[in-house]
Amino acid sequence: MAEAERIIGTPDVDDEAAAPAEQPRSRRRVWVLFAVAAVAYVLDLSSKMIVVARLEHQEPIRVIGDLLRFEAVRNPGAAFGFGGAFTIIFTIIAAAVVVVIARLARKLYSLPWAIALGLLLGGALGNLTDRIFRAPGVFQGAVVDFIAPAHFAVFNLADSAIVCGGFLIVILSFRGLDPDGTVHKD
Repeated sequence: MAEAERIIGTPDVDDEAAAPAEQPRSRRRVWVLFAVAAVAYVLDLSSKMIVVARLEHQEPIRVIGDLLRFEAVRNPGAAFGFGGAFTIIFTIIAAAVVVVIARLARKLYSLPWAIALGLLLGGALGNLTDRIFRAPGVFQGAVVDFIAPAHFAVFNLADSAIVCGGFLIVILSFRGLDPDGTVHKD
């Protein structure tokens, strides 16, 4: 009887028992994604608020001698200050990243992917908030950067979250782990 039900598409008891177990597991992964994104976003936003209030138009603060300092910089471009004239393009890209991650969340069954995508989402939202709400205007705002290592570009916590999330995605991809939890052995 079960074989006949399986052939005509009626779910048997085993399929019905498996379905509810998958739903909460997926929901937990989505909650992890959004929790990681929220933490990354709040840390980025609060750090930028402190930098704007206390560090902007001030001398840089030396944290570790000449190796690391905090210095408020407004960056209209991308990494390393490239593309300052394309702020609107970076705004669109950040918004697209947010939409893609939100759509991908429905198929998420992997905890490492949830963490990686959460970091990417939180970082993208952090920089997108700057681009929308900071001067000189909507969709043209400059991102607040403040972490200035010696001989390197100035960046912020959103940039750090994006890089860490991207690095984790590369590692997961090389290990053959997909966002839906399947593992490929190639």
